[in-house]
Amino acid sequence: MRLVRSYFSEGVNGRLEVDGKLLCYTIELPWRDNKPRVSCIPEGKYELRKRYSRRFGWHIEVMGVKDRNYILIHTANNAEKELAGCIAPVLRISGSGIGLDSRKAFDKVVAVVYGQIDRNVRVYLIVES
Repeated sequence: MRLVRSYFSEGVNGRLEVDGKLLCYTIELPWRDNKPRVSCIPEGKYELRKRYSRRFGWHIEVMGVKDRNYILIHTANNAEKELAGCIAPVLRISGSGIGLDSRKAFDKVVAVVYGQIDRNVRVYLIVES
């Protein structure tokens, strides 16, 4: 999976692609020097894994982020109000760090990622601008 980002002072918008084809869009917090809970993560390559929590149910964890932990891919439509350094898939972008239909987009991402993991295939997220 490839996440191609556009950076804005209010938030980060991205295109999540699989094999060069658009899967959905993403929203994140702005870049704030990789500070926990207030910044998007650095660009790089990260392994994805299944994770369960009472708060989010089944979701995806982004592994190996330098100086960070519990970076998740979960539902949210407003980065500043609903994210703490995580990534939220959305079907449409409606502003910087703001999107629509996160649940539908999240379900698409989970289907792809879990489908691969269930076949014992390692899944990586490549984050770039």
